[in-house]
Amino acid sequence: MWAECNPGKLVFGRLGRRRVEAAFDGGAISSDGGLLLLREIADRHGLFTAAASCFTDHRKSSLIEHRVEELLAQRVLGLACGYEDLNDHDALRHDPLFGVAVGKREPAGKNRRRVHDQGKALASSSTLNRLELTPQDAGPSKRYKKIVCDFKAFDQLFLDIGLSINDKAPERIILDVDATDDIIHGSQEGRFYHGYYRNYCYLPLYIFWGDRPLAARLRTADKDPAKGVVEEMTRIVKAIRSQWPDVELWLRGDSGFARDAVMSWCEKHDIHYIFGLAKNKRLEKIIANEQALAKVLQESTQEPARVFKDFEYRTLTSWSRTRRVVGKAEQLADKANPRFVVTSLKAEDFAAKELYETHYCERGEMENRIKEQQLDLFADRTSTKLNRSNQLRLWFSTLAYVLLAELRRVGLEGTKLQKATVGTIRTRLLKIGARIRVSVRRVRVSLSSNHPLQELFITALQNIEAGLPRIPLSA
Repeated sequence: MWAECNPGKLVFGRLGRRRVEAAFDGGAISSDGGLLLLREIADRHGLFTAAASCFTDHRKSSLIEHRVEELLAQRVLGLACGYEDLNDHDALRHDPLFGVAVGKREPAGKNRRRVHDQGKALASSSTLNRLELTPQDAGPSKRYKKIVCDFKAFDQLFLDIGLSINDKAPERIILDVDATDDIIHGSQEGRFYHGYYRNYCYLPLYIFWGDRPLAARLRTADKDPAKGVVEEMTRIVKAIRSQWPDVELWLRGDSGFARDAVMSWCEKHDIHYIFGLAKNKRLEKIIANEQALAKVLQESTQEPARVFKDFEYRTLTSWSRTRRVVGKAEQLADKANPRFVVTSLKAEDFAAKELYETHYCERGEMENRIKEQQLDLFADRTSTKLNRSNQLRLWFSTLAYVLLAELRRVGLEGTKLQKATVGTIRTRLLKIGARIRVSVRRVRVSLSSNHPLQELFITALQNIEAGLPRIPLSA
């Protein structure tokens, strides 16, 4: 039945003998009540203050209504709550709860200079767009785009965040490296067709320590997957060892990173590595007996069978030395499935089966982290024309991931959502109906009385208060 509409009341038929009516008279109501948790984490880490320090603002201070810190908070919190496009902020700027989360002193926007901006506390999409599109050489003379990002400082930001989480020195740090496809559909700078992915794409490089992103580098797809790994690892290892000189370091990745240059660099700098190794006829011949045995075992048990072999191996031309390789001869019900890894770890310390199944296969968790960023936090929304601005978008997505990963690590520890994806956390814990009332003395946020995870929300806040010390805020 069609709704019978008039300016004051919307009618939606009947429920038994009752009429169902609606009206836009509920007051200031947000669908993102969980923003309060993210605001608490960001404040306690000083996240947006630190991110803002990576920018130089050439705007005239007397004319600024949106500080760089507020612009960053608005953009990153929008991504965390599922708003991927800049255009979304033309509606979000009316939401006083976003104003609270961003840190606006007047979250309802009543004090805006221009009459047509009043009631809109936050920046418009065009203002946020200038933040992303400012060129490196911009200065005070530019008319609109005057907020310049220091890319080296932003690189350091993720290292500082990732290394600040540990209170004491870890015995071992395993760094996971991976590349992924970021499909592009326009005429972006660096557009290149990738034969493996059969599309035009970027090839961003990630380095994680557990669930902590230490590097997120946008690259064009004409690069080898291992391109830039040594450079990224050089600065990461320097930062780690300056803080923890005696920590044991491992680097782990798939076969795209089993390059002589990377392995030789690791060997030179006392870093262990475990990389997948692409199979070839020579490798398959070396484990032919083990593959035959695996087939016999599979036929006798009707279950997949694995047999491992440890051996020394050197490529014909591309490797500078012989290295340890572990071969997994696996027989599935319908086919053979041989796999190989190359490593600097000694056989007397890590047997072949343990090395492959326990230590190498754990790298699959990093792929889940990348999927969270791309599927849930829009890291692949690299649709601006320039590489520089698309790199910033990748970093904004990574900051949103840092916030939600901290909510999971600290706030949701010991709860049923402690291993949930960031998309699930957003749906279950952030998307809460909330009514906002702003007075002279307080901001009162009334969360939905029917929210099914009220106790978990309270537990998350208590865990954050107990687990994250608050950084004093400036007056």
